[in-house]
Amino acid sequence: MGQGPQKRAVLIAGPTASGKSALALAKARETGAAIINADAMQVYEVLRVLTARPLPAEMAGVPHLLYGTEPPHQRFSTGDWLRAVEGLFRAPETSGRPLIFVGGTGLYFDALLHGFAEVPMVPAEIMQEIEDEVCGLDRAGRFRLLAERDPEMAARLQAHDPQRVVRALAVLKATGRSLVHFQTAGQAGLLHGFELERLVLNPDREVLRARIARRFESMFETGAVEEVKALLRLDLDPSLPGMKAIGVREISDWLDGRISREQAIELAVTATRQYAKRQRTWFRSRMSDWTWINPLAAGR
Repeated sequence: MGQGPQKRAVLIAGPTASGKSALALAKARETGAAIINADAMQVYEVLRVLTARPLPAEMAGVPHLLYGTEPPHQRFSTGDWLRAVEGLFRAPETSGRPLIFVGGTGLYFDALLHGFAEVPMVPAEIMQEIEDEVCGLDRAGRFRLLAERDPEMAARLQAHDPQRVVRALAVLKATGRSLVHFQTAGQAGLLHGFELERLVLNPDREVLRARIARRFESMFETGAVEEVKALLRLDLDPSLPGMKAIGVREISDWLDGRISREQAIELAVTATRQYAKRQRTWFRSRMSDWTWINPLAAGR
């Protein structure tokens, strides 16, 4: 893949609710940069509130790209994202500007810096077969299953949650090759030759836990419920990424009367905290040489 004329880029990664968007906006206003989304959920339409996309007022005056560009019935892969970024290098919104990439999807940053080999499309029937097999297994059971069939991927995978295990096993069944093969067959990254500043936001654990709780409670009051109603009206495949956004299932269960409002919030907050923990684990493993900062510390 080629690169555009920009020669400086800032990469801001961090767990959910760590203050990434605020820092990116501050840096963009200081430098005249364009902000490019590097969060896999924020690319989708409909779920603006639930995925914590920047508000329109916050985006005013600063180009914000790849936010809410994809309809929720689409699957938008890392390869799709990387191709979209490459296209932005030739777009007028980025011409002559520094770039700021901000988000919580570690694989996007990895692909941006080191390249990415596209994983072949897995047929829907294979995905369903593997999902049925993995469904009901606990974390230990998922690890054993993956270790039996693909020990190399089992050793590499940082978090054995259902979605990652299903993807790994489905790719193996569909292609006869481990997902590791595709992940290690990348090309040159898009930012070769750029002057880079690479930041990982690392707030105190308890501060982040409190921010996650406050943020989801606020989401509940400021449009998340209406977004989930709109999403459900589309009658989408439950396996689509947008349908798996944290909060969709919890709010849906509340709307159907299966749980209380308080339970929906508690479950979503717990899921978000678990997700933040997985993000931190990934960043520690793959971004140890980045600059780690605490943006929420007193005086900052």
